Amino acid sequence: MGVTTISTEFSCPIPPARLFKAAILDAHNLLPKILPDKIKSIEIQGDGGAGSIKQINLADDGPFDFIKHRIEELDEQNFKCKFTLIEGAVIGEKIEKVVDTVQFMASADGGSICKGTSEFYTIGDYTMGEDEIQMGKDMATGTFKMVEEYLLQNPTAYA
Repeated sequence: MGVTTISTEFSCPIPPARLFKAAILDAHNLLPKILPDKIKSIEIQGDGGAGSIKQINLADDGPFDFIKHRIEELDEQNFKCKFTLIEGAVIGEKIEKVVDTVQFMASADGGSICKGTSEFYTIGDYTMGEDEIQMGKDMATGTFKMVEEYLLQNPTAYA
C-alpha cells in the first residue's frame, strides 16, 4: 500500500466561523441546494459529529451513485474537520480509502485561509497519475468556491 498526499490552500473573503458553519456543519442542507445538478441529497447516520457517516447521493448522470464519508474529527473551535471516504467514488480496486482534512483559519483581511489535505491510500503498487491528482484538487476547491459564492450572494446566511 502507498499513500499519495495532495495539499491545497486558497484564500476566501468569508470569515472562518461562517464558512465552517456553511461548508461543514450544514453541508447536508446547503450542498444539495447550491449544487442540485451534482448532489441529490446528503444523509447522516449519527449525530453529525465524530463517528457519524455521511452519504452523499449524487446526480443520476454522474460516474458514481454515492459517496460515503466517516467523520473522524469535528473541531468547531479550530474550524477543522477530518473525514474518511469509505465507500463509493474512487474506492475500489486501486484505492482503499481517502482521508481528507479541511481547516479554515482567519486571514489578516477578515476572510479565511482554507487548507486541505487528501491522503489517498492505494492498493498494491498502484500509483496515482497527475490527472487524478489534479482532478482531486479541482473537486475540493470547486466545492468550497461554490459555497463561497453562495455566502457572498447571501450575506445574512450563516451569519
